[in-house]
Amino acid sequence: MAKTILIIDDEQDIIDLLQFNLQAEGYQILSALEGETAIELAQKKQPDLIILDIMLPGKDGYEVIRELRQDVKTKQIPVIFLTAKDSEIDEVIGLELGADDYIVKPIGLRKLVARVKMVLRKTSTLVQEQNKKISHGNLLIDAESYSVKVNRKPVDFTKKEFEILSYLAQRPGRVVTRETLLNEVWGEDVIVIDRTIDVHIRKIREKLEDYSSYIETIKGVGYRFKTESQME
Repeated sequence: MAKTILIIDDEQDIIDLLQFNLQAEGYQILSALEGETAIELAQKKQPDLIILDIMLPGKDGYEVIRELRQDVKTKQIPVIFLTAKDSEIDEVIGLELGADDYIVKPIGLRKLVARVKMVLRKTSTLVQEQNKKISHGNLLIDAESYSVKVNRKPVDFTKKEFEILSYLAQRPGRVVTRETLLNEVWGEDVIVIDRTIDVHIRKIREKLEDYSSYIETIKGVGYRFKTESQME
């Protein structure tokens, strides 16, 4: 079954160009010219991938991804920012908000298609590798619904926070380097700085509350999810 991609850009010419080339690769295309319509369309159609510009009329791309990541129906949909904003701080903000890739315009269409395929493949692989449910004491991680419960109470995690937590929790006792987390969660072709991982880990710990100590920092290397015996 063909995967569906939602393109959100305020320039119809760019939408038409992307639509032509992505349809040629077998994808079904939805489109929106502004943020509010895009959010409604994403909630209704739940596409497999969203390509999102930042500079949009009304709600900009940052506001759009914030709302998508707060909605249980759309929080797991991978998002690629495709934008003319090329500063490092814009990229850091985009990735920290939960984007799966950040691409600066202009970009060659072949390269863009390759990045789309990479993100879709990475997302599919993560879902397949994740156990349906991971349990550590009263910490329950459900990969199917992208949900987390701490002491039986639901706790809201962003898509990237969830993927990092799930990746570590599936490998208790194993040290995972920052580079491995970057490659496995964002992909090898996405440039993400170490600070991005550290910020996500800090937010995860805050939300885990009593279970924050499960994630141990291995100085200069990365992180480890402690086993039950290591917690004693």
